[in-house]
Amino acid sequence: MFEVVIGLEVHCQLNTKTKIFCSCPTSFGHEPNTHVCPVCLALPGALPVLNKEAVKKAISFGVAVNAKINQNSVFDRKNYFYPDLPKAYQISQFNVPIVENGELFINVGDEIRRIGITRAHLEEDAGKNNHEDDRSLVDLNRAGTPLLEIVSEPDIRSSDEAVAYLKKLHSILRFINISDANMQEGSFRCDVNVSIRPRGDKKLYTRVEIKNLNSFKFIQKAIEYEVGRQIEAWEDGSYNTQVIQETRLFDTVKLITKSMRSKEDSAEYRYFPDPDLLPVYIDDEIMKEAVQIPELPDDKKARYINELGIKQSDAEVIVSSYEMAKYFEDLISKNHEPKLCVTWLTVELLGRLKNGVTIEESPVNSSVMSEILTRIEDGTISQKAAKEVLDFLMQNQISVDEVIEKLGLKQVSDDSAILVVIDEILASNQDKVNEYKNGKDKLFGFFVGQTMKAGKGAFNPSKVNDLLKIKLQ
Repeated sequence: MFEVVIGLEVHCQLNTKTKIFCSCPTSFGHEPNTHVCPVCLALPGALPVLNKEAVKKAISFGVAVNAKINQNSVFDRKNYFYPDLPKAYQISQFNVPIVENGELFINVGDEIRRIGITRAHLEEDAGKNNHEDDRSLVDLNRAGTPLLEIVSEPDIRSSDEAVAYLKKLHSILRFINISDANMQEGSFRCDVNVSIRPRGDKKLYTRVEIKNLNSFKFIQKAIEYEVGRQIEAWEDGSYNTQVIQETRLFDTVKLITKSMRSKEDSAEYRYFPDPDLLPVYIDDEIMKEAVQIPELPDDKKARYINELGIKQSDAEVIVSSYEMAKYFEDLISKNHEPKLCVTWLTVELLGRLKNGVTIEESPVNSSVMSEILTRIEDGTISQKAAKEVLDFLMQNQISVDEVIEKLGLKQVSDDSAILVVIDEILASNQDKVNEYKNGKDKLFGFFVGQTMKAGKGAFNPSKVNDLLKIKLQ
């Protein structure tokens, strides 16, 4: 009966070393108000100077989403007063953003959906208000950190699509290395605009903005609650009084949205060009440098499928995060067989990472995993023994060869030792040997199994196969 209309505004901190308009560092987690200067504090006479690296990173994003790059753009003053914004205005871009008219594609079931990107503009981040008991404290370390605000078209039709869009966007930012996009540290934050309309209606109805969501789970829950609230208001006749243009917050305990303040229109911000900053002109040299971006997730996935022969589902798992793809790239750079790398990364290692431990926190890094794969490929250990090695290394920091020695897992490849066992197996199963020679080829697996069992898993399977074939002939 109803169609959901969602537009997303993502605030992404760019990973420049210094702030957008001064030389203060952008590093996270320092003592409050220690990374500030006259520009951050808005002291009289302090003038901003634009960070060229922030401009280049914004251009790189535009290239990644097939957007138009405006070589001429302008910085504006967005006027509003909050304690975490000492100037009482934010330097942003309004009429002429650096990036506009882009697109991003997401998978929804078997369908590929295009989500338009209206614009991406540069601006400065505000400080952070810390609320303690009956007082609030302001930390201005974050003030002036370069932000790229990425605004989607209202093309998203469900909470699932919203999360798929955000995960794809998050992945692109990480792969082109313009942001760490760390949601816990606030370098990837999302405002969600939600409205509903009768299915088939093309009109856009009153939208509600839900502010500062910083986890995919809470974004999905917030949208689902807000959609339900608006549908209920429409059906009981209270839509015009209950659904007003406003900013709401999401209660992460009760999983509900709450009214915060009435939503400002752009006129209330009194935008005008910042007189302290010249119009931005991006020359051809900067453009040429900024458009050289690393391989994007979709391109990487296609390469894995077409060049390495990896299944699509496995390729999608590998490119699901920058860290996962880097781990895999590290393995194949050592000339390991790609499908073996896939199995040991996506099945064996991921299957052992528990309780939210991520791939970058894994106790077994790509170098150690490469050593395990080398010992499988050179026949030192079997794949079964390699699983025991991996289990041990998840708990202990010693070398792969030390584990193999300690656990006695080294395969026996000595012909004479294996032949002694094969002779015993064949002698005690003469009836099956005769059946095999009379054409019952499937019995070969029986002889291999019996030999490996007698060798307690220490025999090299390839060597056992070769020697059995010779003996049975």
